[in-house]
Amino acid sequence: MKHRSRVSRFALSAICSVLALSSGAAISAQTHAKPARSRSRAGRVQTGLDVLEAEKFAPLRGKHIGLITNHTGLDYQERTTINVLAHAPGVQVVALFSPEHGIAGHSDEKLPSSKDASTGLPIFSLYGDHLRPTDEMLQGIDALVFDVQDAGVRFYTYTTTMAYCMEEAAKRNIAFFVLDRPNPLNGDIIEGPMLDAEKTAFVAYYPLPVRYALTIGELAQFFNAENHINAQLHVIPMKNWHRNYFFESTGRKWIPPSPNLRTLKGSLFYPGLEILQNAGVSVGRGTEAPFEEFGAPWINGEEVAELLNAKNLPGVHFVNQPFIPVSGLYAGQHCGGVGVRVTDRAALRSMRTGLEVAAALYKKYPDNFDLTKILFLLGNDSTIQQLQAGTAVSEIILNWAKDLAAYDAVRRRYFLYQ
Repeated sequence: MKHRSRVSRFALSAICSVLALSSGAAISAQTHAKPARSRSRAGRVQTGLDVLEAEKFAPLRGKHIGLITNHTGLDYQERTTINVLAHAPGVQVVALFSPEHGIAGHSDEKLPSSKDASTGLPIFSLYGDHLRPTDEMLQGIDALVFDVQDAGVRFYTYTTTMAYCMEEAAKRNIAFFVLDRPNPLNGDIIEGPMLDAEKTAFVAYYPLPVRYALTIGELAQFFNAENHINAQLHVIPMKNWHRNYFFESTGRKWIPPSPNLRTLKGSLFYPGLEILQNAGVSVGRGTEAPFEEFGAPWINGEEVAELLNAKNLPGVHFVNQPFIPVSGLYAGQHCGGVGVRVTDRAALRSMRTGLEVAAALYKKYPDNFDLTKILFLLGNDSTIQQLQAGTAVSEIILNWAKDLAAYDAVRRRYFLYQ
């Protein structure tokens, strides 16, 4: 398949901390089908699973499949990928593999392997004793299929599980198929900082910005080439998805991909607010609105909301919102809290929002808020040092620009959609 590319205008808004990117297309030779081209084409987004069904499972016929999936693997009729492939003609499903939170997506603990009640297939947990499939797990399998909805955020572990499985497949000459799904945060908006190269981990597989603006299938292509995995990778692209789509534009039902990522509003704030928890701030776990509020017993919500609103951050408004978590950090304790409200999702920059919150809490509560601990998920020493030095967040964001521009040039090689 020929590679096609289209030069796009690149613009960086320092104040909004974003590479505001017009769409380009670069079709990889590893893809299975051509993407939809027209932004004006109407209709609900068809995921890779839907496309595979429409093709009568032709790419998988005659193969013995290991399926990596969870509760988010659903087709347009809300049938599970497990049951769809288990009954697909010419396809033999040998085993199931589950990422963090388990096959049902309910657990926040490490899980043992088990058995699927509906099919009797073994479920090998990749978030328990093993983070990668073993020789025993892969016995009798000649193709792995990945169908999981991710969050579009670097530290969300489903992408690492995918990459680890790709690595193990490559070692054993096992084909790897990704059934593509939407990036819920859209495919245009990049936000840093980049991960420091030496900080790779289960929550940070490869040096990327926090919001990397690729679909899971595009990311698989990126990992396969840039990290030299060299798996036999086949991506089944979606139809009718475009880079400017937030999840609301897809016509699909939002299935919370993990227990606390319950709402689309929460998913928008997740990249910026989640980094705060290690520093001693509740991000709403154990409440009705995870990632739509933050707080702690030592926070005055009214004062912090006023301080943040004075910054006039795009796309967001802050309100005083005390809460008492029933579980998680500060369970049963009254927390002075701040609610976050989306006023313009396209203008919202979640990483800038999170860093402005971190800077405000560090300045106002230096004895309570341990700024260094946000490094675990933020993954960039320079950003932490600048925050400690009192550098304005807008200036910190300007300092990301060169690295983000370099990343953008690379990621465009793997575009499947305009």
